[in-house]
Amino acid sequence: MADQTEPPVLVKRHPGLMALVLNRPRVLNTLNREMIHLLGQGLEEALAADPVSLIVISGAGDRGFCAGGDLKELTRAVQAGAVHLADQFFREEYALDLMIHQCPKPVVVLAHGITMGGGLGLAAGADVVVATEATRMAMPETRIGFFPDVGGTGWLFTKCPPGYPEYLALTGYELLGAECVRLGLATHLVDSARLLELREALKNCAGELPAAKQAAAEKLAQVLAPFTRRDIPPNPELDAWVAARFAGQASLGEIMAALKQCSLELRRGEDTLRRLGERSPTALALTLQLLRANEGRPLREIFHREALAAHFMITHPDYLEGIRARIIDKDDKPRWQPDTIEAVGARAADS
Repeated sequence: MADQTEPPVLVKRHPGLMALVLNRPRVLNTLNREMIHLLGQGLEEALAADPVSLIVISGAGDRGFCAGGDLKELTRAVQAGAVHLADQFFREEYALDLMIHQCPKPVVVLAHGITMGGGLGLAAGADVVVATEATRMAMPETRIGFFPDVGGTGWLFTKCPPGYPEYLALTGYELLGAECVRLGLATHLVDSARLLELREALKNCAGELPAAKQAAAEKLAQVLAPFTRRDIPPNPELDAWVAARFAGQASLGEIMAALKQCSLELRRGEDTLRRLGERSPTALALTLQLLRANEGRPLREIFHREALAAHFMITHPDYLEGIRARIIDKDDKPRWQPDTIEAVGARAADS
């Protein structure tokens, strides 16, 4: 466990390597503004230092790389009427994520354990994302009256098979271990028992990596090869089911209708309808709207749209109500406004 006197991000410097460690394991390394600033400073230092040829980002503790943004910090700001502080958090978080996406030096993320929401935002721009058998990846935000942000409404389309961007973003479906690689959110699967050995291998190769990023990536692939598991089981049945019911659907109504017609996979359809029914109808509608608007768009534009959407959602009653029901009171009985997908559609038509 991290000592309370330690900073929330540890910066470890080795020849050729900058290691950034998210250091709040007691809260699954959830991101607050201080951590975002420290991560940004670490990246800037690594980019300015010619000897640094590799950046490795990981999380302290065994339970998670990063479970997302610090909801308590965000909620306090909204409850206190200081929405501008929450807006600032999102702007700074998205700027950090964009910085990783555009980083001219290779970035490796060791996504061991829980990696959700803002944790996926950090991982999405990395050149190498290592999952282990304990990795759990998801974007569960619609369940608390928010939406999958951190660029996900755009980059899910570049990483995932057809239908999965919508399926993952709307339902919060959780990927375990090998499935993180199969669906494109991680690049390598490594046994957690070998992570320490992998860290040493990365440390040892960093000083010898070529300056050109593509050449460095090829060298990294060679280093990772002996650690990487190849036994990623396919799931063509699920892939076909998800594509048929989610890919390209123009509205939530179309998705719901497709799920209700699932006679061959009745249980799967009913389970998905149940998951959607637990979520904020407004957040679901906004999520699908962003997915349709952001597919194929430049990242900077995606982050700009998401910042506007984040402001809308945190000032909507569903956000504080979702936090109350899921995080504070934990009664799991949110009172959404409006409380049905049909009502959201009617309200949009009237506006």
